[in-house]
Amino acid sequence: MFQLSTHAAIDELPATEWNALAGDDLPFLRHEFLAAMEHQGAVGERFGWLPRHLALRDQGGRLLAAAPCYLKFNSYGEFVFDWAWADAYRRAGRRYYPKLVIASPYTPATGPRILTGPSPRRPELAAALIRGAVQLAEQTEVSGLHWLFSTEEEIGWMRTAGLMPRLGCQFHWSNQGYGSFEQLLATFSAEKRKKVKRERRRVADAGVQIRRVRGDEVSDRKWAIFHRLYEDTFDKRGGIPTLSLGFFREIGRTMGEQVLLIFAEYGGEVVAAAFCLAGARTLYGRHWGCSHDFHSLHFEACYYQGLDHCIEQGLARFEPGAQGEHKISRGFLPTRTWSAHWIADPTFRRPIGAFLDHEIEGMEDYIGEMQGRSPYRRDGAAPGLEDTREADSRSRQAAGPTPPQAAGQRHVGAG
Repeated sequence: MFQLSTHAAIDELPATEWNALAGDDLPFLRHEFLAAMEHQGAVGERFGWLPRHLALRDQGGRLLAAAPCYLKFNSYGEFVFDWAWADAYRRAGRRYYPKLVIASPYTPATGPRILTGPSPRRPELAAALIRGAVQLAEQTEVSGLHWLFSTEEEIGWMRTAGLMPRLGCQFHWSNQGYGSFEQLLATFSAEKRKKVKRERRRVADAGVQIRRVRGDEVSDRKWAIFHRLYEDTFDKRGGIPTLSLGFFREIGRTMGEQVLLIFAEYGGEVVAAAFCLAGARTLYGRHWGCSHDFHSLHFEACYYQGLDHCIEQGLARFEPGAQGEHKISRGFLPTRTWSAHWIADPTFRRPIGAFLDHEIEGMEDYIGEMQGRSPYRRDGAAPGLEDTREADSRSRQAAGPTPPQAAGQRHVGAG
């Protein structure tokens, strides 16, 4: 009934058809975003990400489903740690790389990885795409197939197909219909509310001015300033600034309405900036950089301005990036994230499966512990973990509930 093809460049697939499948809440899976990655060298041989995008068509050639797929020769830019697996293969004299990874490069943001649009045949199409991806993994003789940051709905289908789920945790915020930032703070405990107000006041008292600018309104000069700050963050932390100035300028041109830059200015000079992507319902925090140290400026630019934006625009969720327990006291609650893994060699499949089962138990304990640190009042004014998951489900109607955390190498983001 279906025909599966692989594509070594996203430009081999029509942008309008791909975007219709990706939907309007996943800017990091838009054709323009993935194309800029390829055009500007963020993926390719240099960084070990070789595009092998999957396209599922009917007998008439109509594109029904797709997935962003890459042949990987390392674990860089994935945010789902499998270094120990690779090391076990090496010690056993076996080859872990290459592997197949279905993900948005360098983007630990949750959402569907099986792109079907609002098709009523989504379960059927997903089963066919998963089956085809596993067959591709077998034919190319890779060590495994890894779906990163998928939804719980997709993880259920993958589990049925024999893939092993992996549980992670990030810290996300859900909008409970707040009319203002003050209304949000009113749901905090007195201690946490005072802390947030103090942090925001320190930035204002320092004379730092904050401006939020859409990507299609950013000049080439401002993009160059932002990129210098972005590179500086990696230089300070020993990471690799994978995304070039050309990449940011390209997505500013091609999908600028979904790009949000938050500039911090002092004395007429840009001293810090945060980069976000905005979907129809969700804001995704990604990168940050600064040239001068101001107390609490990171929190203001990366968290509070994003919360302000979500409240003003009526967005349902804010995912500020991977990791970061410090986000809890600022309103971001622990949220389950998921990936799924198919391992070709049964000698390794069994111990990895046992490890993942044990890891899930530990991760559930961790999530419960982190939920106990919630800044929200205990009188019912705050969303609990289950409330957050329900809000996730409502805001991702076609996608299913919450998705997967990950980690890969050390890739520095806004979190």
